[in-house]
Amino acid sequence: MQKRYSRSFDQIQEIVQDTENFFAANDIDESLRMKVDLSLEELFVNMVSYNTETDQDILIEMQVKDSGIEVSLTDFDVERFDPTLAADVDIDAPLAERSPGGLGLYLVLKMADSIHYQYHDRTSKITFTNTVAAE
Repeated sequence: MQKRYSRSFDQIQEIVQDTENFFAANDIDESLRMKVDLSLEELFVNMVSYNTETDQDILIEMQVKDSGIEVSLTDFDVERFDPTLAADVDIDAPLAERSPGGLGLYLVLKMADSIHYQYHDRTSKITFTNTVAAE
């Protein structure tokens, strides 16, 4: 699947529906859905919220990968932001001592089996995979 979504939070419902359809059409293990949906939503919302210098659509691609799924989000005409280099979040610190932000990316980095970032010619691409663990 390859589809472009406008830079609007209203697109999240459509993204979730498209993900559900992709899982069903490709017989992907439903146990991965929550991780994929949460990661997709977090990364998409971050692109819409922070990459405000562009009005281009965000490209989302999904493909079957091993015993799971590989998902890429590509944002065009934007500044570099590598989520794999995001500062660690101290989840053990008391709430009063925590700085706002960063928890969503922290969760994405923890939930994905792998995450890769590419940046070239003002194009930012984040790819993550989720697979079913071998028993």
